[in-house]
Amino acid sequence: MDIEANKKRFIALYKKYITRNGADRFLSYLENHSDFFTAPASTRFHGSYEGGLCEHSLQVYDCLKDYLARPRVNNIYEVKASDETIAIVALLHDVCKIDFYKTEQRNKKVDGQWVQVPYYTVDDQLPYGHGEKSVYMISGYMRLSREEAFAIRYHMGFSGSDPVNNVGKAFEMFPIAFALSTADMEATYFLEEIKKNEVTHEDY
Repeated sequence: MDIEANKKRFIALYKKYITRNGADRFLSYLENHSDFFTAPASTRFHGSYEGGLCEHSLQVYDCLKDYLARPRVNNIYEVKASDETIAIVALLHDVCKIDFYKTEQRNKKVDGQWVQVPYYTVDDQLPYGHGEKSVYMISGYMRLSREEAFAIRYHMGFSGSDPVNNVGKAFEMFPIAFALSTADMEATYFLEEIKKNEVTHEDY
């Protein structure tokens, strides 16, 4: 993974598609006042490495674009979204993880010797939930449409801690929320596994 290449692509997509009032200030925050481009996406699951958060966000963007381009989604489900909405909900759905993780040391036995190795832990300085926290953070800089806010809020879908009825109702009201949740799961459970397998094959 190339952290700088991912950062460059993220910024290019952001500047191209997210142009509403306040977007430039939020990008400045991401670049200059947060760890967004170097943070992991989790402590030990998907993207649990430096730069994992930005990489995951880009993967969700690609998955969402592919999902929305399907003929069935367009012609039968009639799920529509502007390029700006797609970029916002995909690229920014996990900004709640900014400054969320810290690195600590623990002992691990390597070749019979105990050595200290780094690992990620959670250090949440703004305990405001998950999807709702992302909505809150973005809204401090730029206005979200209702469908964008709901999509980001419920991007964890049925795998989150929200009541099932709430998730289902949000998906019914705002199909882009279902699409984003699907893209997030694809990036998490499929693309991450592909990457792990590629690393394993390279090791051999």
